[in-house]
Amino acid sequence: MSTTERAPGPIGPDAPARIARPLLTQSWLDLAFVHWAVDPGQVAGLLPAGTVPDVFQGTTYVGLVAFRMHRVGWFRLPGVPYLGSFPETNVRLYSVDSHGRRGVVFRSMDASRLLPVVMGRAGFRLPYVWSRMSLRHRGDTVVYTSSRRWPGPRGASTRLAVRRGERIEEPTELEHFLTARWGLHTAVPGGVAFLPNDHPRWPLYRARLVECQDGLVAAAGLPAPREEPVSVLYSPGVPVRLGRPDRRPPTGSRTASASDSGMA
Repeated sequence: MSTTERAPGPIGPDAPARIARPLLTQSWLDLAFVHWAVDPGQVAGLLPAGTVPDVFQGTTYVGLVAFRMHRVGWFRLPGVPYLGSFPETNVRLYSVDSHGRRGVVFRSMDASRLLPVVMGRAGFRLPYVWSRMSLRHRGDTVVYTSSRRWPGPRGASTRLAVRRGERIEEPTELEHFLTARWGLHTAVPGGVAFLPNDHPRWPLYRARLVECQDGLVAAAGLPAPREEPVSVLYSPGVPVRLGRPDRRPPTGSRTASASDSGMA
């Protein structure tokens, strides 16, 4: 690692800084976190320039995260009840930049409201796609469905069902690594931007994967999962504040992964 680069920040359940003047507010509710392990070399080429795969004990992960977006609002204004509330399903990877900021990189973001999709693509350069979606509770099981409409690949779909188990009182370091991500990286002209967030600690529950018929991971340019996921979690959700994108230039040519610094 170059001496001009910062080591990755610590893994933990609390945001490194509170966002005093949020650009966006929203809640993420009824979340299913489903993760598969993957070799960092398989996904490095899918990340924006200026970032590398973030790893935990030499391994990185592909995440399929389904949830309900609730009342997206700008600045401190009240969230919008209809256009700002919708199901969403994301395929994401784990990243770290030369400033040591751990984040996620979204490979796809399926949402059921067209206007937020257009705004997310145009305003933040995020890979939002418009899909037919549903989220239903059946006792202690939550069922998420999605079928892509625009821009495609049309027909890419998923059907995911998770059964909530017991509350996790002390999440493991890996569970924090997979869920406590305090920003996202996205490619912009001339480099990469970091969009920070903060929220209370995740209330996490063990979960069992009842059903997983997924085509979104493969549609995102990743190998289709052939094994059982290494982690399945559920959360009732948290309120979230998002800050303004930070486009500061990288501190050098980053060629090492987080594990090279002795940190996971």
